[in-house]
Amino acid sequence: MGSGPNGLAAAVTCARAGLRVQVLEAQPTIGGGARTLDLGLADGIVHDICSAVHPMAWASPFFAQFDLAARGVELLTPDVSFAQPLPGGRAGIAYRSLDRTVEGLGVDGGAWRSLVGRLSEHHDQTVAVALSDKRSIPPGVVPRGIGTAAAFGAAVLEQGTRAWDRRFVDDVAPALLTGVGAHSISTLPSLAAAGTALLLASLGHAGAGWPIPRGGSGALTAALVADLEAHGGEVITGYRVTTFEDLPPAHVTLFDTTPRTLVGVLGDRLPPRHRRRLEDFGYGNAAAKVDFVLSGPVPWAAPDVARAGTVHVGGTRAEMVHAEAEVAAGRHAERPMMLVSDPSVVDESRLVGGLRPLWTYAHVPSGSDVDVTEAVTSHIERFAPGFRDVVVASRCVPAAHMSEHNENYVGGDISAGAATIWQMIARPTAAWEPYWTGRDGVYLCSASTPPGPGVHGLGGWYAATRALREGFGITQAPSLAP
Repeated sequence: MGSGPNGLAAAVTCARAGLRVQVLEAQPTIGGGARTLDLGLADGIVHDICSAVHPMAWASPFFAQFDLAARGVELLTPDVSFAQPLPGGRAGIAYRSLDRTVEGLGVDGGAWRSLVGRLSEHHDQTVAVALSDKRSIPPGVVPRGIGTAAAFGAAVLEQGTRAWDRRFVDDVAPALLTGVGAHSISTLPSLAAAGTALLLASLGHAGAGWPIPRGGSGALTAALVADLEAHGGEVITGYRVTTFEDLPPAHVTLFDTTPRTLVGVLGDRLPPRHRRRLEDFGYGNAAAKVDFVLSGPVPWAAPDVARAGTVHVGGTRAEMVHAEAEVAAGRHAERPMMLVSDPSVVDESRLVGGLRPLWTYAHVPSGSDVDVTEAVTSHIERFAPGFRDVVVASRCVPAAHMSEHNENYVGGDISAGAATIWQMIARPTAAWEPYWTGRDGVYLCSASTPPGPGVHGLGGWYAATRALREGFGITQAPSLAP
């Protein structure tokens, strides 16, 4: 139930094991958080509906086995993984090259290397710890990766607490790291934000960096659906499940949904104690989406920012702390924390008739119905004077309406659950089997389960392997190779 990356990963895994698989999707289009659609803003221009940039896609053990490249998915890597514009025409630049990044950060270059260098060099070990099911460590990671795991933990404790400024002298490197941590949409500093920052920053200097799929995020979905159908599975769109009676008969059902939806469908069929735990699962602050069509590139004041696939617009570390504190207090920040991506930086196919899409979202309080187009525009203009002059069209989806195209985004929470350190570990509950719902044959496999948000397919993969073992006695996970 649900055709997001986790739901499709679960479906592919089960179909490859020889099972008959149906995927039910309430929306008219497939993909959940990985869809690319024409919004009608300009002829031929398509926009990514939620996710746009995919460091976890190449780093994910699921997608590594699935082999996106062999299926025609081209991950395009910008020279600059991410950038952080700062007042006065300055910027922090995270190049694909760690050495070049360190050089550009000057006095704090050594501090950057000591934080993310080892994690990047041994990114497979970093990923194995950070993207595990939070209940076990994959075989071979310990003791081989115990040093990397220890380094990751120590760095999280430092950057997730008020000690986070101690190693830095200037303001550029800490802002660059904080912009990445703000993906967690949480107060700063926090352990969850620090874990997010260190994982994603290390991936920016490894492998494919922070790539953008040619043609948009929908290319990932198309590859998964093609494999599912090749193994006899099917996807049915426009099929909304609101009660247990809406579900077709099945030996096993996997929900790529939030716990709220699961409880709404199963209700009293769940054991009371487990149901209460699922009902206690908390949802976080939100994102409001603004899609633009531009007549030219964003005129960033700092030239190298224009080479980045992802730009974090939030200013200094202190400014981002203030903005996220405002959101946590239920207020809209005058200068909200924002993510910005121009896919045409690396994908010329996204340019149509001289026009290009620009993907942005701004952090806002949960349930906000405010149109943030002006706040987003003025904040970009702050670091890119003349931005207004290249805007041809725009469309805002307030946080309160984000769930209309993806019901997992409760109140606009694109992480499908608050990113607190507790809810990143005990997600969705503290049960040893995080994908089990308390009802035999029913599993939860969304971003509300470990390892949490991101286009990695791992929640679906982990849940499906358990379903195969417990529901069908299939102990050997099927090959995902083309």
